[in-house]
Amino acid sequence: MENQNTKIVVNDLKVVLGRKTILENINFDVKDGEFLSILGPSGCGKTTILRVLIGLLNPTGGTVIKDGVDITKAAPSKRGMGIVFQNYALFENMTVLKNVEYALRLDKNRKAQSREIAMEMLKAVGLEAHAKKKPSRLSGGQQQRVAIARTLALNPDVILFDEPMSALDVDTRMILRDELKALQKRFGTTMIYITHDQEEAFAMSDRIMVMDNGVIHQIDTPENIIKNPANDYVRRFVVHNLQLKIDSLSRFSTVCVKGDESAQ
Repeated sequence: MENQNTKIVVNDLKVVLGRKTILENINFDVKDGEFLSILGPSGCGKTTILRVLIGLLNPTGGTVIKDGVDITKAAPSKRGMGIVFQNYALFENMTVLKNVEYALRLDKNRKAQSREIAMEMLKAVGLEAHAKKKPSRLSGGQQQRVAIARTLALNPDVILFDEPMSALDVDTRMILRDELKALQKRFGTTMIYITHDQEEAFAMSDRIMVMDNGVIHQIDTPENIIKNPANDYVRRFVVHNLQLKIDSLSRFSTVCVKGDESAQ
């Protein structure tokens, strides 16, 4: 991540809803072209950060700077960001192609090329053969690919992901991980990914921001978090849980090897 320009800077972010402080003193940056995961348990404030970044929630305090410009109060449509939700948010009455085309047709500068751009994005996610289908005829993984294609079609320089794979089966999630990283490399898009899954964050990220209770405990590369966890929380929530998964896989692998040997 060396020699990269800074795409986003978040300064002293604070969010208070009612009498509850959700976020306070949140400071971090995101490099241009970086894949940053925000990792933490449910309710820790990670989705609130995403909503502030995209412009769906006004912060109580602090600023969001993008490419050197203060966008804290800018409309979502003026931020050059796209978002992919967990529940896909597709129009069930439209074909796959029309779902991807929809926002393009509202853009006077790209309306004339909307069909061409939409087909190109469907091809990028491997769904050009499904262009005329309705979303209900697709699998969960395919529907998520449509949502990703729709976001890419608008050519955002930052894409936010709100736990987009949590409703998918393990095999589909593993495939989509690789596809998402390939798309990031192809388009050079900065990606901010919300997740509660340690393995997912470590498999995909350039850096990981570990959160709990509205506080950032550590933001660093996966390697450095493993080697130098910032505190007991990071050591327990990240390192320990990853080690448990590795140990479980090792035990399973040992059973499989013994089973193969006895069958010979």
